[in-house]
Amino acid sequence: MTTNKARRYGMVIDLDRCTGCGACMIACAAENNVAPGESRATPRTGITLMRVHPVSGGEGEPLQAFVPLMCMQCEHETPCVHVCPQQAVEVDAATGIVTQMPQRCLGCRYCMAACPYHARYFNWWDPAWPAGMEKTLNPGVAVRMRGVVEKCNMCHDRLHAAEDQAAAAGSAEREPRSYVPACVEACPTGAMAFGDLADPQSEVAQAARAPSAFRLLEKLGTEPKVYYKSNRPWVRAIQEQHGAPAGQEVKHG
Repeated sequence: MTTNKARRYGMVIDLDRCTGCGACMIACAAENNVAPGESRATPRTGITLMRVHPVSGGEGEPLQAFVPLMCMQCEHETPCVHVCPQQAVEVDAATGIVTQMPQRCLGCRYCMAACPYHARYFNWWDPAWPAGMEKTLNPGVAVRMRGVVEKCNMCHDRLHAAEDQAAAAGSAEREPRSYVPACVEACPTGAMAFGDLADPQSEVAQAARAPSAFRLLEKLGTEPKVYYKSNRPWVRAIQEQHGAPAGQEVKHG
């Protein structure tokens, strides 16, 4: 048996089950030590590693859906990787996760310009928390400093903890069966499925092959590992649209 086989972690989000409650956004911020937004922050200058966009369309009576948007974990010709002059971004060959190393980032923001999903954020201010709130920070995640870019990394701290747990249990492949990102765990409707796309028997791999599944801007050829699915044709049509401007609705149909 081959040990430490390469994995391709990905996600499938059922847009017909997403209610736009924002639980995924709150869980993401808490897990990754995202500081409360500055009073001067705008939707463009604040940090929201996971953002839920409302979209509307359909025929007749106006219809609405919600699209959780984060780093799409592009696998082929990953735009942010190719433009970074500091090698602060790379695709982890063992997991398929696009990792970000803030210690190397010089804040040029080339990656932000290159990302077709607007899924990267620049730290304009030093992170700060109300008195006492700093005691609630996640000790497994380093706080990022002002002047660097950050993004979703699929809760890398949870991956490391799950790998350590698997290794301690004597698993030959150190397969982190318990690894689930915070957003997936927090979703009250079970709209998010997460797992190894390289395992054809996994729930996420089977969901990604469903006729109702699609990826945003798939025609770019970056092979994102975040899929969406919907039984509504007008919702599936958003795959051809560009990323939504922050704080605005995308209308279709």
